Amino acid sequence: MSSSEVDTATLCLFDVDGTLTAARQKATPQMLQFLSKLRQRVRVGVVGGSDLSKIKEQLGEDVIERVDYVFAENGLVAYRFGQLHSVQSIQAYLGEDILQDFINFCLNYLAKIKLPKKRGTFIEFRNGMLNVSPIGRSCSQQERIEFFELDKKEKIREKFVAVLKEEFAGKGLAFSIGGQISFDVFPEGWDKRYCLGIVEQDSYKTVHFFGDKTKPGGNDYEIYADPRTIGHEVTSPDDTQRICEELFS
Repeated sequence: MSSSEVDTATLCLFDVDGTLTAARQKATPQMLQFLSKLRQRVRVGVVGGSDLSKIKEQLGEDVIERVDYVFAENGLVAYRFGQLHSVQSIQAYLGEDILQDFINFCLNYLAKIKLPKKRGTFIEFRNGMLNVSPIGRSCSQQERIEFFELDKKEKIREKFVAVLKEEFAGKGLAFSIGGQISFDVFPEGWDKRYCLGIVEQDSYKTVHFFGDKTKPGGNDYEIYADPRTIGHEVTSPDDTQRICEELFS
């Protein structure tokens, strides 16, 4: 990418898993260098379904200073230009009754399905969402890959989400399948498009979004298809870098 003044009217927003890093892995030094160079050309932000601690594990403890925007939990925990911008709460929004009914139903469903392996942390409570994992988030990297391959064939997460959509119809909940072992649950409208309401305040002419789970049901689909963004489907971190270099060379 050739150097020039920063185009402050253009923003590049990146998903994390599968886009900037391999799933739940740390970004390579090459990727971090690429983001630093890109930031000399345009504004740069990341938007992930994971909480801030996981994004820091993958992109570095200094990620809030390294990019212009960090949107954890789809933007429900938002950092803008190095400062905390806003935090939303699923607990306050839904209320304890619906929240407990949902958690209890999930635990009951999980107790009835047999998998080759189950570990721990099946439901992770985040600020703006719940993350549900049939195998459990404490599985090893090898167990994660094994489950992902099984899920491709047996649609374990897809079937689970279908049951939840039927059981909790009309409760204002939305679901998205992302990564390899889990799916997110959040109030309708709290998908990755949520962050666009924040960046709109900064009046960008162009917002590019890069993500790998861009098909319907994937956790990048809504923001990828939103008319406020130019969506780019990527297949790997290398593919992300290639597309950006073509756009901004």
